[in-house]
Amino acid sequence: MSKDHNILIKRCKKGDDKAMMQIYDLYCDAMYHIACRYLNDEDAKDAMQESFLKAFSKLDNFYPDFTFGAWLKRIVINQCIDELKKKRLEFIETDVIHLKIEDDTNDWAFSSEISKQHILTAIETLVDKYKVVVKLYLIEGYDHEEISSILDIPIKTSRTHLRRGRLQLQELLKTHYNEARY
Repeated sequence: MSKDHNILIKRCKKGDDKAMMQIYDLYCDAMYHIACRYLNDEDAKDAMQESFLKAFSKLDNFYPDFTFGAWLKRIVINQCIDELKKKRLEFIETDVIHLKIEDDTNDWAFSSEISKQHILTAIETLVDKYKVVVKLYLIEGYDHEEISSILDIPIKTSRTHLRRGRLQLQELLKTHYNEARY
């Protein structure tokens, strides 16, 4: 984090409204785009605004071990997940007794003919509980332990939702999906 950011954060901690507006201006577009990954436009705006309010009220919990942007991103994602839960999107524990747990990191190979936008568009059509886990894993880069914590689900359920989301995604993109993975 730059020296200017550190100064702004210190000023925000002291309740400086101008510093808060500067931080807001620096991060609002990026945080809005993150919120849009999970919520529609109006809900994303509301979640982003609420996230900034939470962040400013909890600045004493921010430590420069992480960047402010990463800390704020986590607040935004958690706020979006809370909004999804309010809408009764349930991330229930699924029956994983007979499922083989696979290494998810090696199974995401797509044909080079498929654009990133095509994949992102296909992700939007997934079942909601799978879509959220796929986004947290693929786009945000969270591991299953972090997803488990964010969604308050067992790690096995995170793995199962990701696996099922991946299978749905593969089916949606099967004409372009690279079946020859070596």
